[in-house]
Amino acid sequence: MSVKLLNFWRERDRPAWRNFAAAIGTLALALALALYSAAMAESGRTIFAGLAAALALALAAWVSIAIVPKMARRTSLRWLLYQVDYRLTREGVIYLAAVFIVVLAAVNTGNNLLFMILACLLAGILISGVLSRAVLTGLELNIELPEHVFAEQPILANVEVRNEKSITPSFSLRVVGAAEKGPSQILTRPVYFPYIPHQSSARQSVELLFPRRGVYRQNAFGIRTKFPFGFLEKTRRVDSPMELVVYPHIEPTDEFYEILPLLSGEIESMHRGRGHDLHSIRDYLPTDSARFVDWKASAKSGALKIREFAREDERRLILALDPALGAAGSEPEAEKQNEQFERAVSLAACIAWHFFEARAAMQFCTPRMSTPMTTAADIIYDVLRELAYVEPDREHSGAAFLESLVPLHESFKIVLTSQPQGSIPTPLWSSSYFIFLDSLR
Repeated sequence: MSVKLLNFWRERDRPAWRNFAAAIGTLALALALALYSAAMAESGRTIFAGLAAALALALAAWVSIAIVPKMARRTSLRWLLYQVDYRLTREGVIYLAAVFIVVLAAVNTGNNLLFMILACLLAGILISGVLSRAVLTGLELNIELPEHVFAEQPILANVEVRNEKSITPSFSLRVVGAAEKGPSQILTRPVYFPYIPHQSSARQSVELLFPRRGVYRQNAFGIRTKFPFGFLEKTRRVDSPMELVVYPHIEPTDEFYEILPLLSGEIESMHRGRGHDLHSIRDYLPTDSARFVDWKASAKSGALKIREFAREDERRLILALDPALGAAGSEPEAEKQNEQFERAVSLAACIAWHFFEARAAMQFCTPRMSTPMTTAADIIYDVLRELAYVEPDREHSGAAFLESLVPLHESFKIVLTSQPQGSIPTPLWSSSYFIFLDSLR
């Protein structure tokens, strides 16, 4: 125990504690002199009473002038800057109603016992406020989210609260989203921490689910408590601007499974006659097609051998999304177009992810951004980020964007657009596969 006390004393601010002890000792002496002055006054010895009272007042003034400023300079006043919101709970309403009844009874009867009960009830409110304020001070909040988040796929977020107080613990805390409620809020469920010791931290995991793609923002979080009696719910605001980009949902849809075979056929037709240079001969694998078996090499070695060709060009493509929808005639038509656009964005994400898994070389284009032609693994998250941000464009026509794709005739293109077929530039038809938004169900 002595070792613990010694370590505790070494970690303390000893000059501050010495000033505190000096202040308490001096004020105790001043109190004794004040009591002595009162006794002298009652016995008629006014001179001694006056001297004792003057000396007590001088000691109190010395403490306020010489010691209190030193202690204030060594005290952190950050807790005064905390923004704390108060909400009266149902229990608090009942308690205040009881206090009001006791006030009426005490005033009408003049009963000293009722006044003592009233004093205790009021003291309970005061103690509740002081303790709950102390629980909320000295806390640091940290929230960790995964680097990549997809819509409609649950993730685990880690919420950590650290108690920086040197002596007192914190009890019964909830971390909540303090911003206005809305679809773009990140933390939608409270995270509960029953107990956090001093100079320690506690961590909880919470499952989050984002129903749609886009940018989610949280301007602030709240640390909330009803400790100790539940009369008031206090929420300390913690400003922590956070932005989370949620990628589109990439689970393949029915449209994707219908379009993928057509895409494979179009790509093969586009590059027919290329890539017949022999690259290597290797052992047969169960997943290989029999049409690539090299029978001569198999006969010589006594084992099945497969011919590999240099066919990189078959896996080079441009994925383009045209967000221009044109002006909507009515609100139902606009809603229908927006739904089709969201399906197109999700389909574009699925196609990009498919060619990422196939290790293809890919370029992605929208009117406001274009990636280089490179391995899909190098740009896949840039593509998904752009698909998370992209919004329907009702002010501009997509004709200029489609015209910008014409010079890229050497690469196969997958174009998602809402433009009518008659407006598609003729040179694009021979090197592109078009997915029209009005065909998406």
